[in-house]
Amino acid sequence: MTAHILSWIIFTPLMGAGIVLFVPKSATDWIKWIALTTTGIVTALTCYALTIFQPAQAGFQMVERASWIPQFGVQYLLGTDGISFPMVFLTAIISMIACLASFPHVRVKEGREKEYYFLYLLLETGMLGTFLALDLFLFYVLWEVVLVPMYFLIGIWGGPRREYAAIKFFLYTLAGSLFMLLGILGVYFAAAPHTFDMTQLVGMPRGLLFQQVVFMAFFLGFAIKVPIFPFHTWLPDAHVEAPTPISVILAGVLLKMGTYGFFRFSYPLFPQAAHWFQPAMAVLAVVGIVYGGFVALAQTDFKKMVAYSSVSHMGFVLLGLAALNANGFRGAMLQMFTHGTITGGLFLLVGVLYDRAHSRDLNDFGGLGVKMPAYAGFLTFFALASLGLPGLSGFVSEFLALLGSYQYSKVVTGLSTIGIILAAAYLLYMIQRVLLGKLNLKWAGLTDIKIQEVLTLLPLMVLILGIGIYPRVILDYMIPTLDGLLKAIKV
Repeated sequence: MTAHILSWIIFTPLMGAGIVLFVPKSATDWIKWIALTTTGIVTALTCYALTIFQPAQAGFQMVERASWIPQFGVQYLLGTDGISFPMVFLTAIISMIACLASFPHVRVKEGREKEYYFLYLLLETGMLGTFLALDLFLFYVLWEVVLVPMYFLIGIWGGPRREYAAIKFFLYTLAGSLFMLLGILGVYFAAAPHTFDMTQLVGMPRGLLFQQVVFMAFFLGFAIKVPIFPFHTWLPDAHVEAPTPISVILAGVLLKMGTYGFFRFSYPLFPQAAHWFQPAMAVLAVVGIVYGGFVALAQTDFKKMVAYSSVSHMGFVLLGLAALNANGFRGAMLQMFTHGTITGGLFLLVGVLYDRAHSRDLNDFGGLGVKMPAYAGFLTFFALASLGLPGLSGFVSEFLALLGSYQYSKVVTGLSTIGIILAAAYLLYMIQRVLLGKLNLKWAGLTDIKIQEVLTLLPLMVLILGIGIYPRVILDYMIPTLDGLLKAIKV
């Protein structure tokens, strides 16, 4: 098993999905527990791979290689390093938590649990494979695999405008993917010999104009997934209409696929173009941080507020990427991980409240801190983590990103700090409207958070607190690879 551990991680969810197909649709409990057990096995396999992973090694590890379509040089090529492995670990944890959260939160239509959990496990396979593929053709196939189940999970089990949100998500992402496909083909035909193998493509000489054109093609594919302003408009609709567990997956994992693409493909393949695009990346980062913060502050829908906060917080990832220095890269990579845990927790808490009140209007609430004290504690913890309270993981990642950007541009850093002030404003304002003040008698019958809901939040809290207190626990896995990347893209 050790020799093919990455394949086991990727295809275990697919095997679980196959088992679900053979379970009678009336056996809903069996279907749910098979799905949860499958995600648990993936998490266990990932933790086992963690014991094999060598943090000090900068290159790819646990590489698996097999010929797939030899006529075109396509390979089944997997590998992991300090950039991809944290994302695989995050995907495994978030997928297991969101699967458990699906039990009470997903109001599946009569007899359609089988479809939901089949698509859910297929989605997990696509996400894991995207982070582990080192062949560009294989990467593109797995990137597109994610698109289909997510479309149906939103379009069938989402809110009142689910079809609109699902189609918008599908069309936006597909449009970006087509540009990325053209870029992949350009890289393939420019390589001598023709290959999709990332381990061979990195370091091949490419002209500046070619790099600029293909960098932009990849940029469109990744920017829509992040999403970067002005390609972000699909995100609030998808988040608001998606069922709670799928919102957790969207925020926790899918957005990271875009920024991961910059680290894995755009920067190492097109280093000169990365430096050429550096000022534009910095501007887009600042716009996303400030714009997302202001729009989040204006929201009255709890879920939409958290969705726009993601636009702002993912801007800090771009800020670190734009810095093109060690602190910036470390902050960007850490922010990808911490945002997944923090915002995933916030979406779970939105779901807990909506499950009871069937309302997400922040102005409808008030005084719930007395009525639901445990819920109030969890909500306050995740809100403080999101605004970057020292001692929690959000502070470390944003601080490093800002430190890196300060080395690049003091003006960019100064403007970006507006986003931190805005985050404090909209998150504290949210706490005031939901938890403080006089209790609305309409909600006098609400019950506090349940043990099953607590179990979905505790692992995230442990990660947020642990990384906040001792960030080296994860940075040690990232730094050698990130420093190697920086050295490779120096021009």
